[in-house]
Amino acid sequence: MRKSLLTAAVAMCVLVAGTAVSAPTVAPAVVPARSPLAAHPPGAVIASAHALATDAGLRVIAEGGNAFDAAVAVASTLGVVEPESSGIGGGDFFLLHDARTGKDLFVDARETAPAAVSAAQYLDANGHLDHDKALDGALAAGIPGAPAGWAWIAEHYGKLSLRQDLAPAIAIARDGFPVYARMVSEYSERSTVMRRWPATLAVYEPGGKPLAVGDTFKQPELAATLQALADGGADGFYRGEVASKIVAAVNATGGHWTLADLSGYRVKLREPMTFAYHQWHIVTAPPPSSGGVALAELLNILSAWDLRAVDTATRVHLIVEAMRRAYRDRTFYLGDPDFVRDMPIARLTSQAYADQLRKGIAMDKATPSSSLPGVAPAKVGAHTTHFSIIDAQGNYVAATLTVNTTYGSGLVAAGTGVLLNNEMDDFALQAGVPNAYGVTGYDANKVEPGKRPLSSMSPTFMISPDKVVVLGTPGGSRIITMVLLGILGFDDGLTPQQVVALPRFHHQYLPDSISLEPHALAADVIAKLVAMGYRIDQRNKTWGNMQAVEWNRRRNTLSGGTDPRNPVGKVGMQRMNLTP
Repeated sequence: MRKSLLTAAVAMCVLVAGTAVSAPTVAPAVVPARSPLAAHPPGAVIASAHALATDAGLRVIAEGGNAFDAAVAVASTLGVVEPESSGIGGGDFFLLHDARTGKDLFVDARETAPAAVSAAQYLDANGHLDHDKALDGALAAGIPGAPAGWAWIAEHYGKLSLRQDLAPAIAIARDGFPVYARMVSEYSERSTVMRRWPATLAVYEPGGKPLAVGDTFKQPELAATLQALADGGADGFYRGEVASKIVAAVNATGGHWTLADLSGYRVKLREPMTFAYHQWHIVTAPPPSSGGVALAELLNILSAWDLRAVDTATRVHLIVEAMRRAYRDRTFYLGDPDFVRDMPIARLTSQAYADQLRKGIAMDKATPSSSLPGVAPAKVGAHTTHFSIIDAQGNYVAATLTVNTTYGSGLVAAGTGVLLNNEMDDFALQAGVPNAYGVTGYDANKVEPGKRPLSSMSPTFMISPDKVVVLGTPGGSRIITMVLLGILGFDDGLTPQQVVALPRFHHQYLPDSISLEPHALAADVIAKLVAMGYRIDQRNKTWGNMQAVEWNRRRNTLSGGTDPRNPVGKVGMQRMNLTP
């Protein structure tokens, strides 16, 4: 049964042998490995969305750094080579495991709303939400958190200096790198907006024409900004010349920032979400991410069934019904914990609540979302990136980084090379009114000065008696369901590369349909789902860019997987001698 499951899963997402069951059954217990377990990994492994970023992380490890130094190097390099997805003008979530103490920490470097913000700024003359203001240009940008996150991690957890950690990114920004196809195609989608600002054009259309595949993309102003951060720490970005240029550029193009907005930015240190699923101890993102709460709810619902023992259509049906219920809850209750004090997290993540939700799931019929009380899920940015790291000391990092939608706000702050995010669109800017993505937000995620918008980013650790897995992905509101499918894949015994290659399906309560990647499910499976009452939304494009690494402590081996949907990603490994 196990062998057939692995073979089928590699070929086609969630194909499993077996027959439908008529009632929930308890999954069989997993016996922990009894052979001796390695105390330390045999080296380091990094999976990221671009080969240059993976190489940057391996470089600082070779220079004596650890996973946390590598995290700063990878994050800053991704911001240079993947500007459509992340960067110094955006925000990051870092999930850290410190091998010395055995503790996990969530570093929240999410963007914040400026002090002068008000919902009224995003309305048109008729009092309607103006999506252009929310998505494009200065008003769309939140105060960046990424550089503060990098500086904090290097200072408190790294073995090298911030200057050493940022050196690869600085060199690549200064000397350039080859432009690749995704960067070009996504610029073409945003070029009409980005051409509004001369500073953006100077970077992305040097010489008066857009970048083409194979061109060398140099960003000397960004290199200088990164160097200021390297030399001055967080103050090199949030105070002084760089800060003055950013504030001037934002305000000259319609924004309302002050130097105090930048100098007052601080990372937040939060306790990760933790829960159990089968033999796995799951560690993941707390609010202001909705990911951890939703994953706990999803897996609590699913824990009563043996998903390996049912046919494919039934497995998809049960997973989708769990998705439907978790997405119903995620937006109505969740927001920035520094502003929303009464989030019912204990109830949402309890097994008793999952047991109650499970009672409403029929084994052979879809539940119409309209029959469930609740609200539409929040919008979240569609463009993000992720990397995963394990080092030879047994430290590990899962990090998800974003500028929100593709190329963020489109606005480069003149004189800095900093492409600013459009994270303000992740707030509920007008309560009860659908946003640009056709969904609605509510009071828990309303915009307020200094507040962090709700996110779906879900960097995650999975720890079993003999394995450590680090995973995550970009993908907007689909992040949570992709991480869920990844967790289920590892639970089925798949390798990291098999997990990141799994075809994907998604349901988020509203719209009430199952989204499918091309060829994600066989025609007969789709027919069975339709007969159950599902509407199928067959997409013509794939989504996500999952990066995962694994330490098998029983074999003392490292492995990794980089999403095949992204041809420029890379898994890199390095054997090294252990140092204190």
